[in-house]
Amino acid sequence: MRFWVGAYAGDAGSVEGIGILQAGDADSVWASGPLGMVGTAVPAPGSASWLAAHPTHDLLYAALESDGTVQAYRRTSETRLTPVGPAIEAGESVCHVAVSPDASFLVASCWSDGRVVRIDLDAAGRPSRPRIAAEATDPWGPDSPESGVSTGARVSGAVVPDLAAAARALREAAGDEYGHLVPAYDAAPETDAESEEAAIGPRVSRSHQAIFLPGGLIATTDMGLDLVRFWRSSGDGLRLVQQVVLPKGSGPRHGVWHPSGHLYVVTELSREVFVLAPDAETRWRVISGQPLVGSLDTDTAAELCASRDGATLYAGVRGSDTIGVLAVRGAGEELQFTALADAGTHWPRHHVVVNDTLLVAGQLADEIVSLPLDARTGVPGRVRHRTASPSPTRLLPMR
Repeated sequence: MRFWVGAYAGDAGSVEGIGILQAGDADSVWASGPLGMVGTAVPAPGSASWLAAHPTHDLLYAALESDGTVQAYRRTSETRLTPVGPAIEAGESVCHVAVSPDASFLVASCWSDGRVVRIDLDAAGRPSRPRIAAEATDPWGPDSPESGVSTGARVSGAVVPDLAAAARALREAAGDEYGHLVPAYDAAPETDAESEEAAIGPRVSRSHQAIFLPGGLIATTDMGLDLVRFWRSSGDGLRLVQQVVLPKGSGPRHGVWHPSGHLYVVTELSREVFVLAPDAETRWRVISGQPLVGSLDTDTAAELCASRDGATLYAGVRGSDTIGVLAVRGAGEELQFTALADAGTHWPRHHVVVNDTLLVAGQLADEIVSLPLDARTGVPGRVRHRTASPSPTRLLPMR
C-alpha cells in the first residue's frame, strides 16, 4: 500500500517536497509489510505539512504552512504530482485543509493568525476565492461570563457564590458589635496563575482543524481559545451557528467524527479526549471526557484517529512519545482509557490505522514506523518496521 507523505521543509525540516511511502506491496490493502520511501512526488519548499484528497478527481491539496497558501496538485503518474494553477492565499501558518464531501469547497485552518478560510472549488477541483470566516473571541476573556469566579460566574455549569456580597450582607445583619468579626472578601488577592497569565498577555486564536459532519455541518478547533466552533456553508462563505467552550487551557487540536453521532476531540495541552454530542434541539455540548492517563505535564497531544470498526481511538502524545488507547463504550457517549503504548519513534506528529497496523510519523526522528495492533485489545505492539523519512507530519493513503 502507498501513502502520500506531508512534511516540513526549510527551517522546520529537511524534506524536498511531498513524498511517497510504500508499506508492503504497492497494490495491497494491508500496510503490515516492510516500509520504504519511493521518492518525492513534487517539490514543495513551502512545507506541505498537511494533505487532503479530492473525493472523486485525482487531485491533492496541500497546506503550504510556511508560505501561508493552499496548492492543488494533479496526479500525472503513479509517483508524480504537478501543480494545478497558482497557490491560493489562506493565512499565516496554514496547517490543515479539509475538502467538503460534495467537493464544492475546502476549509483551511491557520495556526498563527487563527483564520478559518473557505476556498471554493470548481467542477474540475481548481481552488479559488478564499473567504475568511468570522474570527474567534476568547470565551475566557476578561469580559466573558466564563472568566470570573468571584461574582457568581458559572464554571463548568456550577454557580460560584459571590463571597464579597455575602460577607457584606452578613456584616450588616451582625451589626456594629459583631460585624468586624466577618472576614472581608472584597479585595481578593491575585493568584500566581493570574499574575503569570497577565504577564503573558492576551490569548490568541490558533485554528487547527476542520471536520465535516453529516447534514452539512462543519466543526473547527481553536487550540488557542479552547473552542470547537460549528459552521454551515453559505453564499458568503461560512456561517457560524454555535460554539462549544472547552476547559480553559485545554487546547482542542484534532477531532474525529464517530458513526454513533459523537464528535471526539483531543486536547493538545491538557491531553484529554472529550466527547461532544448534539441534544434534542441539535445544540452541541460536551457530555464526557477522558484524560490520557500516564502522560506527562510536559507532553502535548497531536493526532486522534479511530480503528476501522470505530471501537478504539488512538491519540498521539509527543514528549513521552506514546499512543493513548481508548475504548468506545455504550452508544459512543463514553470513553474508557485502555493503555498508553510506546509510539516507537520520537515526536509522533501523525498516525493512521490500516487494518491491523498503526503507521506513525515520527517528526523529530525523521522516520515512519509501523506497529502491529492486537486483534483482541487494539493495543499497539512493538515496532514491526521503520524507514527514514525527513520530518514527516501527515500520512494520507493513496486511492
